[in-house]
Amino acid sequence: MTLIVSLPENRADLAQAASRAGADAIKMHVNVNHRASGNRFAVVQTYTDTFKKIREEFSGPLGIVPGGGFDDIAATEMEKLIGLGFNFYSVYAHHKPSWMLGLQEIEKTFAISSDYQIELIGNVKHFGITALEASIIPGEEYGSPLTFKDVLAYNRLAQNVDVPVLIPSQRKLEPYDIPILYQAGVKAVMLGAIVTGHTEASLEKAISTFRAAIESL
Repeated sequence: MTLIVSLPENRADLAQAASRAGADAIKMHVNVNHRASGNRFAVVQTYTDTFKKIREEFSGPLGIVPGGGFDDIAATEMEKLIGLGFNFYSVYAHHKPSWMLGLQEIEKTFAISSDYQIELIGNVKHFGITALEASIIPGEEYGSPLTFKDVLAYNRLAQNVDVPVLIPSQRKLEPYDIPILYQAGVKAVMLGAIVTGHTEASLEKAISTFRAAIESL
């Protein structure tokens, strides 16, 4: 199981903490009002120096959410992000312009929300998709504990798509959730602000406990 960390802010010190604690990959945001962290992420140019520093210091995959809506995603910014060394992007399917499927120098993932019918998500690998982010928890339920109903939904997705399923910590995930998520076929867990908090210390503490849980599988 892969451990991804979604930073609550685009900051080099937070990326360093995530790396120290054992993150396999790090994800950041631009052009997004982010509900879970409560932050507004600005345009790519605002973070150019930060992204360069993080890329120099972190050897693992870097991911980016390029926008919070269809009109927020620009081809020119995607070119800049690829040039800065980002390895994959993630965006909701209903926010994703079709031209993004043609990008050749970055891995393509997509997210689905609670509005999607899981049964209708079929095979997607032939579109060049490398992973599916199951962001299927309703916004009003963010921060509540994981339930078996959630596990069943993740399991159904894992059984019915032909790419790895990753889940973000919309629920207040705990390290003891890792074995059951693994049994459900989840291939990656992405820890965000709901689990990690917003400081170096809280990130490092939370990530370390999940790293240990994954290593003990």
